[in-house]
Amino acid sequence: MYVKFHKSNDRYIVAISDDDLIGKEISEGDLNLNITERFYKGDIKSNEEIIKIMKDSLNLNIVGKNSIKLAITAGILEEDSIIKIDGVPHAQVFKLG
Repeated sequence: MYVKFHKSNDRYIVAISDDDLIGKEISEGDLNLNITERFYKGDIKSNEEIIKIMKDSLNLNIVGKNSIKLAITAGILEEDSIIKIDGVPHAQVFKLG
């Protein structure tokens, strides 16, 4: 899975994506998500590294079956916070901190 950090003001947005989704555009009804290299393709990380990053981050943008499953397993997400776009799970996490 890829992890990429984006700085916005003095906070970070962390994009996490399954590696096989990079460069794809998915859509369903009014929902559209472009999984660009520019936003999602960062460094490949291990599951352990990604879990630590997820737990330490205030703002996450997560896409893909493996990435979402890892977030659920780590207790970051609940099933009911996920949307599916053309069968691909996606979630955004905003923590107050």
